[in-house]
Amino acid sequence: MNLKVILMDEIAIDRALTRISHEIIEHNKGVSNIALVGIVTRGAPLCYRLSQKLASLEGEVLCGKLDITLYRDDLTELSSSAQLNNTSIDFDVTGKDIILVDDVIFTGRTVRAGLEAIIALGRPRSIQLAVLIDRGHRELPIRPDYVGKNIPTSLNEVVAVRLFETDKIDSVALFTKD
Repeated sequence: MNLKVILMDEIAIDRALTRISHEIIEHNKGVSNIALVGIVTRGAPLCYRLSQKLASLEGEVLCGKLDITLYRDDLTELSSSAQLNNTSIDFDVTGKDIILVDDVIFTGRTVRAGLEAIIALGRPRSIQLAVLIDRGHRELPIRPDYVGKNIPTSLNEVVAVRLFETDKIDSVALFTKD
């Protein structure tokens, strides 16, 4: 892959998360019934960052991480190399306004798996979607409620989100496939 452009640096990512936090508060009229759930791998650290921003603005917010491996529709059989990263949701999702958090939305299949996984845990009042990057090319009728940045891409391009918690750097880059 060849680097085409750096789309976001640490400051731009932080700004986008701050804006998303304000939009969440405005849309939900506060955070009293909100719970954030981040999709493993990079949705989880974004989720925790959002929870910190919301806490500084409005108050504590429940936060957990969701492993969707078993709900993916592109795994015909779970291989022995598939690593389960353990869902860690220490609260009842029933009746909550869940905000599902992920790094990039592309086809919508990861989000579909996330919806199934959350619903398997209980019956939330609502499920909203927050993503850092929307790159288009949906295969399912899924649309995020909160978007950090819209990046029109071709199918020959790859969006790479790197976060300090997983990659020791914060950046979003666009690559072209060789």
